[in-house]
Amino acid sequence: MESPATTPLEDVRARIAATCKYARRASEDVTLIAVSKTHPAEAILPLIEQGQRVFGENRVQEAQAKWPALRERYLDVELHLIGQLQSNKAAEAVALFDCIHSLDRPSLVAALARAMEQRGRQVPCFIQVNIGGEPQKAGCAIADLPALLAEARQADIPVAGLMCIPPAGIEPAPFFALLAKLAADNGLSGLSMGMSGDFETAVMLGATHVRVGSALFGERL
Repeated sequence: MESPATTPLEDVRARIAATCKYARRASEDVTLIAVSKTHPAEAILPLIEQGQRVFGENRVQEAQAKWPALRERYLDVELHLIGQLQSNKAAEAVALFDCIHSLDRPSLVAALARAMEQRGRQVPCFIQVNIGGEPQKAGCAIADLPALLAEARQADIPVAGLMCIPPAGIEPAPFFALLAKLAADNGLSGLSMGMSGDFETAVMLGATHVRVGSALFGERL
């Protein structure tokens, strides 16, 4: 007798749970962020109705266009900004998002601190590290991490942990392991790492947040 077909969400959750069991971790310690960037509200609703409550968007303007109405209906949904943030969008990001994964430079520390003070809202932030030293990628250099972290703490920004996107086409495990070491060395527990193609490896190496898009929604539109 064939087992009933699972939804993409059930499949991803089962893979996270299986990896956690193998790694002797509690599956509740891993937050699945459903990356809904480029997908319309009609594609997001089925996941919300299946119980998914944490979503990720790349752009402030795109999130502003589709999430306020959804959040009026589903008050317990969390929204995370996982894409690069321009300093002039800091106030809008602080108003809309529950977590920001792309703090990567001193000017953004200043802009976010100012926005959080003005709105009276503390939004946890992950510091994005350019873990592969790629000139085309966002993220602070590894050497600059201690200073940036000190600035963020001095500005009273709640630092949730570190985030990275490993170089494409290369085994990601060494980069995830390095991010985990950097977090431990700096007294941080949060690790935002792992996407559709490598989230199981990331979970094995300590990810607390995985950012999964195409495995849940199909290829981006």
